[in-house]
Amino acid sequence: MSIPIEPLIYGLIFVAVLVLVEGIYLTVFGKSISLNSRVNRRLHMLEKGAGREQVMEQLRKEMSQHLKSRSIPIYSILADKAQMANIAFSPTQLIMVMGLLAAVAFVGLTVGTGAGFPIRAGVSVAMGVGAVFVWINSKATKRMKLIEEQLPDAVELMVRSLRVGHPFTSALNIVAKEVADPLGTEMGMIADESAYGRDVGEALKAMAERLDMQDMRFLAVAVTIQQTSGGNLAEILDGLAKVIRSRFKLFRRVNAITAEAKWSGKFLSGFPLLALIGINIAQPNYYDEVMDTPVFIPACLVVGGFLLVNLFAMRMLVNIKV
Repeated sequence: MSIPIEPLIYGLIFVAVLVLVEGIYLTVFGKSISLNSRVNRRLHMLEKGAGREQVMEQLRKEMSQHLKSRSIPIYSILADKAQMANIAFSPTQLIMVMGLLAAVAFVGLTVGTGAGFPIRAGVSVAMGVGAVFVWINSKATKRMKLIEEQLPDAVELMVRSLRVGHPFTSALNIVAKEVADPLGTEMGMIADESAYGRDVGEALKAMAERLDMQDMRFLAVAVTIQQTSGGNLAEILDGLAKVIRSRFKLFRRVNAITAEAKWSGKFLSGFPLLALIGINIAQPNYYDEVMDTPVFIPACLVVGGFLLVNLFAMRMLVNIKV
């Protein structure tokens, strides 16, 4: 029994289209769209000579376009994650990227495998949609983690600005200039909207709902209460910053405690596959005597099902709500 090379080819083609979508994104929008950029995207656009109103309209369009496209059948599975990731591609452009990646995958499958046309077509479409979904999901996860890490520092910067006498809108502008992306651009948008007449509390609440972030909801509620009832906003935000930082430390502690269980689940599910590959390399004919028995394929399916169940079971056991 020799190891088939086609699954490896399928995996390499999927990795290739996954890298391709990132390359297309950076090519179209430049490095300023990357979360690793030192200058946040809003300031980068302003430095290029774009007007403040023009930048605000462009960013507002990007921040709301995905949720408005939930009615598109294929795109509905991507809309929420794409909104959290703040993907600058429009829904139409993302669908076009899916089609391009599917075409590239089809060419790769045609050259590298001997599969029939229906199989190549189905797998290429799955790879195109799957690569975009995996890419968007990774972008959303990374972006939300960065916002959670940046928020306590941003709130503390607001507190220091308020204590030296700046109004809250000026504190937002300072955060927008001093904090990197993704939170810098988000706060810059709120500052621009407030400058054009939108209520700050309403803008913060809309941002919290769009990102589905509990800590941002706390900030929006604190600002709204202060606007309606009065009080020392600096002291309120100082307490909020401490609460957010404490919650973040608790999340980190929970992740550290559950890390061993998470990796144990992944190892227990992946080890049988690694053992299968190792056995076939060491002794290619090891399974020849049982391959022709009627229970071989059902047994393989049962084992594969148990491995998947193990992954989901371990994920549910370590999914601790804080």
